[in-house]
Amino acid sequence: MRKTIRSILIAAALLGIGVQCLLAQSTPQAKILKYIRDHLKAGQPVRVTDLYNTVFTTPEDHAALNKLYKDFFRIPMFVVQYQERFSTPPSLKTIAEQFSLDSPKEADTLLRVMETDPRVPKFITRNPKTGEITKVDVEMIRNDPRFAQGASHELAGWEGKTAPAFDLVGAGDKHVSSTGLDGKVALLYVWFTGCPPCMKEAPALAQLQREFQAKGFEVVGANADDLLGLGISEQAHQRYAEREGITFPIVQWTKESNQVYGGISIYPTLFLINRQGTIIGHWVGFTSPATLREAISKAVAEPSGKH
Repeated sequence: MRKTIRSILIAAALLGIGVQCLLAQSTPQAKILKYIRDHLKAGQPVRVTDLYNTVFTTPEDHAALNKLYKDFFRIPMFVVQYQERFSTPPSLKTIAEQFSLDSPKEADTLLRVMETDPRVPKFITRNPKTGEITKVDVEMIRNDPRFAQGASHELAGWEGKTAPAFDLVGAGDKHVSSTGLDGKVALLYVWFTGCPPCMKEAPALAQLQREFQAKGFEVVGANADDLLGLGISEQAHQRYAEREGITFPIVQWTKESNQVYGGISIYPTLFLINRQGTIIGHWVGFTSPATLREAISKAVAEPSGKH
């Protein structure tokens, strides 16, 4: 068996095929997206129920289909929020990273599904050669009843608002609630495993936790893997935390908390909450340690009784 695998990998190397790409082709998600790419027809929506019942029928296939179905409705929100935050559309690579896709080509496939579906508003313009998004019609998404509520909520500023309550649990009887953080400065960090900007952010947050914990500061690592249907085990989270030196609690981000915090589309998203429970900082995407350190330093210097 080992010789067979070794032979396959050597052959792949000789043919110039990346090992990661070779392995990715065998995943249920990759197979489904390739099938969709090969069968897309303009003006005809992809019928997920048909794929679910007749083409991809294993439990693993169904889990991948469920994730992709969620992605289909999350991508417009992500594109809109990204455009609003950064004044430029996200690249196919960025979309792939945010939705745990194996390549920009898979991100292109999901955009093509939207473009061929007559029920989806034509909210993006793309470069016909590269496939990259060149223009985003934010108002079109805001005015679409399927996306309007989420867009208006998520694009609103959070600073100055009372932080919605949350009650989150994790492995090993970890339990973090907003009431349990009363009197502390908390950084609510919403992320998912494998998200490149999250992987870049986490070690810096671990350092900030160590730096300010004695002054009443706590990072809450709200992991969205289950919400996004990624199927990452708690043991994998624990190994990741040990490898990165993370001591702050990792708990599961819930559908209920995600709704009251605006239906988060870009990861990581961070909320800095002061001792009185007011959001005083809100960042989307990777945020420099210097920016976070400055905001946290000011927050922990404020007395608990100050309003």
